[in-house]
Amino acid sequence: MLVWNNLYKYKKMSSLVKFVQDEFVTRKDFPEFGAGDTITVFYEIKEGSKTRTQFFRGVVLQRKGSGSSETFTIRKMSGTIGVERIFPVNLPALQKVEVNKRGKVRRARIFYFRGLTGKKARIKEVRK
Repeated sequence: MLVWNNLYKYKKMSSLVKFVQDEFVTRKDFPEFGAGDTITVFYEIKEGSKTRTQFFRGVVLQRKGSGSSETFTIRKMSGTIGVERIFPVNLPALQKVEVNKRGKVRRARIFYFRGLTGKKARIKEVRK
């Protein structure tokens, strides 16, 4: 009986947290993008008293989570080194997201992309 009460309280509490997140956390309106798309993320960096805008352009490996805790992972090649960055969707420093290319992939998470080099590391573009 005690286990069921705790489970009920947990479900009630989690639905309450989800309600508060959906109602009171501000959502930024970004374009629709998913795994395989090439996007550019513009975000603010503070250095002392100065702020500047920096961008990160790469291929989306995954989108993870839901609501205010949603994140997306981007990978780009810097020379011969692969660089990945995880951005929370509700990061206050995010200014805008631009979709450069729509990619055609058959997975929601394309971690196999990390092991590909050269021509094999290309993603087919979606034809409209």
